[in-house]
Order: sequence, then structure tokens, then C-alpha cells
Amino acid sequence: MTPPDVVVLGPEWRERALLSAQLIEEGYSVVATDAWPIPRRFLRSGMKPRALIVDLHGLPEPRQALDEIHGVIPAERVLVVTALGTVNPDDIRRLGFRVVSRPATVGEIVAATAALLRVQSLDDVRTSR
Repeated sequence: MTPPDVVVLGPEWRERALLSAQLIEEGYSVVATDAWPIPRRFLRSGMKPRALIVDLHGLPEPRQALDEIHGVIPAERVLVVTALGTVNPDDIRRLGFRVVSRPATVGEIVAATAALLRVQSLDDVRTSR
């Protein structure tokens, strides 16, 4: 079994489903989940996704989840979609995560994810030389 390109963590099923569908349409393999921690198999070193999207809208204890995520997945692989009243975007950036601020469309989130994956692919090429 190979790791997915993207894991989407989002408690709100509608947003999670729309985002997952668009990512699949763009050619990415996607696993979507509604709660942290994500299934343990994706936390093992060989199974970590290329990117993790965390939607803070409706996520219980978002700060705690971000702190735990910071400890198991490299920050440059994480894109956080902000939500009012959760965690300040500047605090999220200080953790090293990329941020998409609401209001944002599914297309904007997918574009930010694609950019994150492109940068990661370039880094992989540079380190393999």
C-alpha cells in the first residue's frame, strides 16, 4: 500500500467531500477523515501523505490538534484552512504551516495544495542530485 498524496482532515462533511472530490478530479489520491488523529497507518514514516489539509471549521480543540500534527508530519507538508474564533493565522504560520484564510473557495484551497506539492517535488529533485 502506498501513502495517499493528500489527507484531508475536516469535521464538516460537506466541505470535506467537496474538497476531496476536487482534489481527486485534479488527479491526486485522497483520504478524507473527520477527526484527529488521522488513522494511525498514515502516521507511520513510510505512509505519511505528501500533504495534509486541516480545516479548522468545526474542529474540536484546534490548537491541540495543530500541536500534535506538528509533532508527526513535517510542517512544510501541512496546509491549514482557518476558521473564525479558532487559532490566529499568525500562530499557525509560526508553527511552519501554510495558511489559507477564510473565506476561500474549494478552487483556492486546491490551488494552494497543488503549489505545496510542487514545491515539495522540487525539493525532492534537489535532494536526490
